[in-house]
Amino acid sequence: MGINRTFVGLPSSTAGRAGAGGHPCQGVYYAPEGRRAKVAVIATHYGIDFSEHYMSTYLAERGVGFLGWNTRFRGDEAHFLLDHALVDIGVGVRWLREVARVDTVILLGNSGGGSLMSVYQSQAVAPNVTPVAGMRPATGLDELPAADGYISTAAHLGRPDVLTAWMDGSVTDEADPISTDPTLDLFNPDNGPGYAPEFVERYRGAQVERNHRITRWVKDELRRVAAAGYTDRHFSVHRTWADPRMVDPTLEPTRREPNRCYVGVPERTNRSVFGIASACTLRTWLSLWSLEDSQTRSRPHLARITVPALVVNGDADTGVYPSDAADIVAHLGAADKEFHELHADHYFLNDGARDELADLVETWIEKRFG
Repeated sequence: MGINRTFVGLPSSTAGRAGAGGHPCQGVYYAPEGRRAKVAVIATHYGIDFSEHYMSTYLAERGVGFLGWNTRFRGDEAHFLLDHALVDIGVGVRWLREVARVDTVILLGNSGGGSLMSVYQSQAVAPNVTPVAGMRPATGLDELPAADGYISTAAHLGRPDVLTAWMDGSVTDEADPISTDPTLDLFNPDNGPGYAPEFVERYRGAQVERNHRITRWVKDELRRVAAAGYTDRHFSVHRTWADPRMVDPTLEPTRREPNRCYVGVPERTNRSVFGIASACTLRTWLSLWSLEDSQTRSRPHLARITVPALVVNGDADTGVYPSDAADIVAHLGAADKEFHELHADHYFLNDGARDELADLVETWIEKRFG
């Protein structure tokens, strides 16, 4: 089956077209050639460009429309604000209904996008999201069109949750990326691997405290810069590739490759400048990364999702684990919810995994939406 690709660029209720010509909302719509897709999926991430998402052609070949959709924060997660991202996603949902004339819209929450799409549906059915303190809510935030279904693939539980699970609990000074408590150092051979349960418990507690410590500093810093007439500032978070499960495969065992994270060997990558939250602003920390303040944690939002839901996880994922998928399934409010585990890494690159995922999604859609 041939595929038509349509570039879509649109303004948002809180952002118009840029002077250089770019629109805040952009994406590519993939549809079967020669006919209108009755059902379409929309996929969006916090900051990664999903316009060429790997599932786009697989689903379009099976007759399902696919809108790989980007908010104004594509490539700019450092300035992310949740309420503005949600209204941008709403632009894409409306386009599918009004321009593509799709009968059924399904949210695809892939990887980090899993929690983002759960927030979108939650806000659409029961408005609950508020802006960062001191900011006005984005225009149109309480008028989002709800979707008809929700799919979660290789999804995290939320940006604060995944950051905290991955961040190095041995960091003692956020201003010094080298500062380390050796008794909590994941890469100190005196500690493991394998890691004793007592070490893991201490380490997990230190990770949570590190997140809270940054939040306390952020709130103090916001007050300080505000007193000087500033509204925000940038800062960096170091060493965020240090989940014990990445190093020790005996912790929550799966078929994943041991001692690996998404970008290589954890010990080396943890010391690099590449990592989630490596660049953000004070307000973005509160909107996106703070355990205490961020509204991107999916558990309460999943409870408001009552439309049919599908959860798929890969058993060789080096950053999403069975407990994540189980948590998502448990918190979904849908009476009709289905879970599948495939032999796949995070990007379903294993031989045949993408076809298997696409077949699974096609069957699930056909059964419920015709």
